[in-house]
Parts: sequence; C-alpha cells; structure tokens
Amino acid sequence: MTLMDIMFTQSFIDNMPDGLADAMPAIVLFVTLAIFLLMGVPIAFAIGISAFFTIFLDFPLDKVSALVSQHLASGLNNFAMLALPFFIFAGNLMNRGGLAKRLINFAMILGGKLPGSLAHVNVIANMMFGSLSGSAVAAAAAIGGIVGPLQDDQKYPKDFSCAVNVASCPSGLLIPPSNILILYALVSQTSVQYLFLSGYLPGILMGVGIMVGILIFGKKFKVPQKKIKLEKSVWQTTIEAFPSLFMVVIIMGGIVWGVFTATEASAIAVVYSLVLGFAYKELKLKDLPATLIDSVVTTSIVLLMIATSSILSYAMTYADIPSAIASMILAFSKNPIIIMILINIILLIVGTFMDMAPAVLIFTPIFLPMAKHLGVDPLHFGIIMVFNLCIGICTPPVGTALFVGCSISRVQLSSVVRKLMPLFVIMLITLVIVNAIPGIALWLPKISGYTG
Repeated sequence: MTLMDIMFTQSFIDNMPDGLADAMPAIVLFVTLAIFLLMGVPIAFAIGISAFFTIFLDFPLDKVSALVSQHLASGLNNFAMLALPFFIFAGNLMNRGGLAKRLINFAMILGGKLPGSLAHVNVIANMMFGSLSGSAVAAAAAIGGIVGPLQDDQKYPKDFSCAVNVASCPSGLLIPPSNILILYALVSQTSVQYLFLSGYLPGILMGVGIMVGILIFGKKFKVPQKKIKLEKSVWQTTIEAFPSLFMVVIIMGGIVWGVFTATEASAIAVVYSLVLGFAYKELKLKDLPATLIDSVVTTSIVLLMIATSSILSYAMTYADIPSAIASMILAFSKNPIIIMILINIILLIVGTFMDMAPAVLIFTPIFLPMAKHLGVDPLHFGIIMVFNLCIGICTPPVGTALFVGCSISRVQLSSVVRKLMPLFVIMLITLVIVNAIPGIALWLPKISGYTG
C-alpha cells in the first residue's frame, strides 16, 4: 500500500467534515498547482504533476500512469493542431523577413495625418503585424523597435509611447490568423473559420480604442501634434506593402471560401512568408536554421502545455470542478449579467498571472458550458475570453508584452504603468462593448453562413 493509499483510506475520508471529502480532489489539484507555480516549476510540468496527484487519489499508480499516458497522446491527436507550428514558423519568418518596415510605412498613410501621428502609426502597424505574425510580443518588439527611434527623433515622451506600443500589440491576437484563436477552437470544438471571422471587428475596436486614447490624452502627456510627411508617394508605399497585406487575403479568403482549411492555410502562410522574405532580400538562407529552431522551441512549449492540459481537463472533470465552480457562481447570483461580469473579472485576474495559452486550455472547459447555459454563443464567448486575456498580457505582474515593450523602449516599468492606466480604462470600456453587443463578434460569421 502506498503512502497516498494510507492517507486517503475510506475511514480517513469518513472522519472528515461534511463536504470536505468531496472537495478533496479539487483541493489537491489547486493547492499542488499553486505550490508548483510558486516554486517556479514550468507551467506545463506544474499542470501535469498536479493533475497526476489528483487522479492518484482514487487510482493505483499503474492505472494513473496509463491514464496520464493516454491523455498525453490523445491531447495532441488532432489534425487541426498542425496549424499551430506552421503559423508560429510563418510568424518568425515574417519577423525576420522585413514585413514590419513595409507595414509601418503603409500605416503612415492611414495614421500620418492625425495629431500624434507616430503613436497612431504604432497602433495600426501593431494591428497589422500582430495579426500576420500571431504574436503580441513579436509585434511589440518588431514595431516598437522601428517606430521607437522615429518617435525619439521627434521628442515623443518615451513612457507614453511605450504604453501605446504595449496596449496596442495584443489587438493582433484578435485579428486573424491568430494562434490563440486556433487554440480556443480546438478546446471548444468550434469552427476555426467562423472564429477567425468573429475576431476582426473586436480586434479593430481594441486598436481604435487605443487611438481614441491617444487623441484624448496626447496633449496631456506632451505628444507632438505634427503630422507625418511621407518620404515616398502614397502609391509607391502601398505597392511596396501590398505583397505583405495580400497574405491576409490569401489566408482568410482561402479559408472563408472553402479553398483550403485553416491547417492547410498555415502551410501556405509559411511558403508565402519564405517567398516574400527572400523577395525583399532581408531573409537569408543562413537565417533559416535559427528561425526554425526558435519555431521548434516555441511549438514544443505550446504542444507540451496542450498535452498536459488535456490531463488537467480530465482531472477537473473527474473531480467535478467545472460544475462546482458553476454552482458557486450561480449561488452568488442567478442574474446572467452578473454572472458574465464575474466571469470577466475572473478572466481579467487570471490574465495578469498566467500566459494566454494555458489560461485558454484550463478555463475554457470551466466557463464555456456556463456561458452556453446563459445563452452566450461559443464564438462570442471565445472573443470575450481572448479579449480579457489580451488585457492581462499588458499588465503586471506577468505581463509579457509589458516587459518586452519596456525592454525595447528602455524605460522603467513604473513610469510606463502610470501612462498605461488611462489606456487600460479604454480597453476595459471596449471589452464591455464587446460583451454587451454580441453582433460585433457575430456579424461577419453570420453573413458568411454561421447559424450558431
């Protein structure tokens, strides 16, 4: 008999206070997960080990090992998951292939006539590059690294410029193609095609909200109000950026019109990015091994989290945690609006402490059934969840986009956070709008044939 068998014999459980025995799996799961995370254990291993201990409460070691092995394998046994490594590789190729500079030049056409023009250019370029690369961090680094020196030359306040870069880079995670939307689609069993379409308007709304914030707070934070003079003509700048922009037409057009699936589109994105990078003469053959290694490392991390999260999902279902959390929230209020407010608050808090991928993997099985019960469409809820988590990566203590943005701009975190707060409020307002008006997320899918 193992130590765990001795500790959790039926007589021991019978002597527990009422309800504690039923709650023991949930307690073990969350306590061990918290302990491992506080110890600094990588999140994929923390998730897997805590799930292992939870299942170990009721099964012998040999059966637990078999269950864990099966779920590790089955969690990755999905053809649609091939889209993740391909889009990650395509994003890295774009980052090295000179797309960022051409998108910034094109953004100058769109935002160059507004007061505080370079700040608006930063937002528009982040929206475009973030959507193509599928990474907010890559957008913050690539766009911030190019626009930052231009802003310094024109005496833009570094802390506010950094805040704009940080606040706008997650908008590309809502605008497809987006790796995090693919992840949500896999977990929720929703259509990647329609989920991609549902992200366009909320992502644009997030970016436009930040631009409104620049107009409102620009003078207060001493942002130069002069407009940009283009070095090249509008026509020439557009022509140079057109191949990069046309990638969206190829990828989304092919998916929406049924020419190829999202998985096939990801492979096409890799080929197109390669061709474009070599055509721009900024991607060299010697760059490919490093780019490939970076992509493999990132893919391995994401896939390992997906595999261990499938074990966690089984453990949570076995421990009846989703229904327990649902009962707890429903006991607090029966009002659907209050319940959705609570879910949003929880997701906002989770986003400040946890990366987006594990958060989607862990909390989608918990909150999606509840949202469906309240009549919230799965596509709409996916956008709500990703929008909340996007805000989280801009905020301390674990805001990856915030730390990268500060590192690129070489400004102190504390001064950026102060300038970020007004933009954070605007992001919350746009989040409320997306929650309150389902049509923002569902209009494009519905006109494309989505019936819910």
